[in-house]
Amino acid sequence: MGIVLRKMKRMDGQEADIVIEGGRIAAIVPSGTGEGEVVAEGGCVSDGWIDMHVHAFREFKPYGDAIDEIGVKQGVTTIVDAGSCGADRIGELREAGSRAATRLLAFLNVSRIGLERVDELSNPAWLDENAINEAVRAYPEFIVGLKARISRSVVKEQGIEPLRRARRFSEATGLSLMVHVGSGPPAIGEVIALLAPGDIVTHYLNGKANNLFDNQGRPLPALLDAIDRGVHLDVGHGTASFSFRVAEQARAAGLPLHTISTDIYESNRIGGPVYSLADVMSKFLYLGYSLREVVDAVTVNAAQWLGRPELCGLKVGGTADLTLFDVVKGSRTLVDSEGASRTADTYIQVKGAVIDGSYFAC
Repeated sequence: MGIVLRKMKRMDGQEADIVIEGGRIAAIVPSGTGEGEVVAEGGCVSDGWIDMHVHAFREFKPYGDAIDEIGVKQGVTTIVDAGSCGADRIGELREAGSRAATRLLAFLNVSRIGLERVDELSNPAWLDENAINEAVRAYPEFIVGLKARISRSVVKEQGIEPLRRARRFSEATGLSLMVHVGSGPPAIGEVIALLAPGDIVTHYLNGKANNLFDNQGRPLPALLDAIDRGVHLDVGHGTASFSFRVAEQARAAGLPLHTISTDIYESNRIGGPVYSLADVMSKFLYLGYSLREVVDAVTVNAAQWLGRPELCGLKVGGTADLTLFDVVKGSRTLVDSEGASRTADTYIQVKGAVIDGSYFAC
């Protein structure tokens, strides 16, 4: 006999019992009728949350964390490490993932040293195409894309050249790029011009001088053009890359909400301003997005980009990969990466998660 999630409210508003057996959803039945061990009762349930931008290689302090601390313990069933490791150590990250309860995928840093140091694109010798190709061949199910951090402190005198080389690596491997944007040079227009359909621009709501909005708060034409050609927008909150002011501008301009992610690691998990994926999602509820839009940004939208439809299986026969949470009515102070705060009257609070049929309370 399996386990039962009792009286759960799904994203379509319907309440039901969810019966899980053998790692799959065996039945979705009227509330109170599911047979099995009841492991959770009440609240909301969705497909398992996916955080598209984390740093989960604990060895690279301070920009790392334990996999399950930023995964299942926060109700997140799948995390995607955003370039902590390059070719030199990607195998170690994969091995760590095999020992965790949380599902781990990764973007491969185009610098073979990864975040061993934070100017990893400043030396052309570290952009080793042969090493990238070998890593991609070795771990095809684990590596989902390539990561390039294109900001002044990372590239130094190399300017836009590391992104040009990353573009060539992308074309050679068939893997899309996730590109970190931040302080210039290089200028943001140069960076966005090199992105192709399916690439990701992460930190698009940062409040730095080199950001994607003009002085009147309007999206730059380069950003609108990129969206039109199929570039994906990812939040990547982080310690320094999410501004309420810019997010309010994006909301007013009607920009699409593609994926919400944290850019989480130990220090910004414990000391803020990130704390958790639920906390970042709550900021978008405050901004006026619907619960469905917010949840879609960490479930179906992320799964679609990853090409992993099986991660969204809240249906009979689907993989039992679920997140349980409450939408709480109450005052909550939310803080962005610039120290600005907003007071929300509704926030998201995680209760638990199911990964491959196993239940974890949060």
